Amino acid sequence: MAYERILLEFEGDVAILSLNHAETRNALSWALAAELCDALDKLGSARALVLTGTGKGFCSGGDMSSEVAEGQGFGDMLKQGLDQTVNPALRKLAALDIPVICAVNGAAAGAGVPLALSADFVLAGESSFFFMAFPNVGLALDAGASWLLPRLIGTARATEALILSERIPAAKAQDWGMIYKVVPDADLLAEAKALAARLAAGPTVAYGLIRKAIRAGQSSSYDAALECEVEAQRVSGNSNDCAEAVSAFLEKRAPVFRGE
Repeated sequence: MAYERILLEFEGDVAILSLNHAETRNALSWALAAELCDALDKLGSARALVLTGTGKGFCSGGDMSSEVAEGQGFGDMLKQGLDQTVNPALRKLAALDIPVICAVNGAAAGAGVPLALSADFVLAGESSFFFMAFPNVGLALDAGASWLLPRLIGTARATEALILSERIPAAKAQDWGMIYKVVPDADLLAEAKALAARLAAGPTVAYGLIRKAIRAGQSSSYDAALECEVEAQRVSGNSNDCAEAVSAFLEKRAPVFRGE
């Protein structure tokens, strides 16, 4: 697939996936979501992923100019697009075996908010903000917002963000526990890449198991979480990275991880 609304680049072991459609301020249109879904299958041997947006904003949310077929309701069109493009992309993002870092530049609005928050580490520029704009256009919510926000910031704050639809500046988002870190705008992408490079040089088999266990633990019983951890330790303990770490410990040197 030739990409017209995203960019996929590689810097060493780091993949950089940028939303790239200035005309819609990187709206999460069906076309962009389809490209995103395709790109997530083409990360190759990358050991970390940076997700960001080009231009002045990360993502303006859903594309309200999407065409509605004759005889089709606007809501029916939304359901079809979400089922066929957006949700499959989000499921692939959640299922990745590598750490995901999101660099939020400018506005993350509507569906752009849960897209950003789907990352393991969310860095935001000082001037950036999060805006759950759904009710302002008479809509409810999508892109996993109902699952992510209450778990990150609690029910009361999630309800405030989703129903009052007020801008949440980057500093407030960090204070609420929505995001990992606020950095100067000029340093945003560089810091995201540096973190990705650090993670890419680590035991990425273990990282992948950790990110999946965290998500599973949020919706499972305590006993199920313990079983998930047991399996994660079995797989990571049998990895070459773990064997390298044990050898390095015994030889009193720093381990060299290869993501194997």
